[in-house]
Amino acid sequence: MTGYPITLVGLERARCVVVGGGQIAARKVAALRQAGAQPLVIAPDLCEALQQQAQAGEIQLVQRRYQPGDLEGARLVIAATDDPATNEAVWQEAQVRGILVNVVDDPPHCNFHVPATVRRGALTLSISTGGASPALARRIRQDLEQEYEAVYERYLALLGRLRPLIQETVSGTARRKALWEALLDSQILELLRSSEYDAAEARASEIIQAYQ
Repeated sequence: MTGYPITLVGLERARCVVVGGGQIAARKVAALRQAGAQPLVIAPDLCEALQQQAQAGEIQLVQRRYQPGDLEGARLVIAATDDPATNEAVWQEAQVRGILVNVVDDPPHCNFHVPATVRRGALTLSISTGGASPALARRIRQDLEQEYEAVYERYLALLGRLRPLIQETVSGTARRKALWEALLDSQILELLRSSEYDAAEARASEIIQAYQ
């Protein structure tokens, strides 16, 4: 199955609905919360993780079975119940309303797939098999987690802080491109891995000055 990959933004202002209260639903809720959403969970019973989040006010909760009309105003919905009839009803309502919908482990009843994701601050690495093999996507994600360790969050944050300075003080597209290549080819990442943060900042400044 082919697809057009996108990253949804602004989910903190969107109505995102998860139908289901089990462990799978909890994982989907966790991913949505990591993306900034405050999901609405619709389920008669909740697993412990969702119970704790509901008590802490971290998610919205309608503690009953899904009913037609529950998706009004939603931008995105995930159906994660063990009841095929409920999942089908969610799919049908989402289709009528033009809502992004994913029925877990049921590719024909999805108009989007949730990729396996590695997050390192602003860095997001996503792997999708188009629903063909979630297990393979998880395996590749584990490999990427090892290759792109936690230090990449600090590394990207540093590069992000440098970007406005470079835009303001280095003229010419070709020169700025060469500067970015020099930064990426430098020892900055290794210095950050060694917790030599001041040295990494100093090395970045030296390289920028050479191109100004």
